[in-house]
Amino acid sequence: MPNDLIKSLEDMLDLERAALVEGDLDRLGKMSPEKEKLIDDINELQVQDSDELIAVQKKLERNQALLNSAAEGIRAVADRMSELRRVRQEFTTYDATGQRSGYPMRGEVKLEKRA
Repeated sequence: MPNDLIKSLEDMLDLERAALVEGDLDRLGKMSPEKEKLIDDINELQVQDSDELIAVQKKLERNQALLNSAAEGIRAVADRMSELRRVRQEFTTYDATGQRSGYPMRGEVKLEKRA
């Protein structure tokens, strides 16, 4: 029984890695409850260190690093989108001393290019 749970968790971690690499966040969200249940079930068995558990631990660490990278990328995108919104709402210039001046944009302002 413990080996079946460990194998199921190992398979789940491989699927999770594939979803992370593919950027399939929906699939990740759907997998999370099952992964947590498998981990809880293994913890309840109080299985001592084994080669199988060591392999699972390495996969968990690998996936956690991928999850952290994905979260960092999502934060970077959110920051960039926020900056782009700010740019659309305010025109910013700098004077000769490096002082920043912001001018709010009104409505749909378009620059006209003339020949």
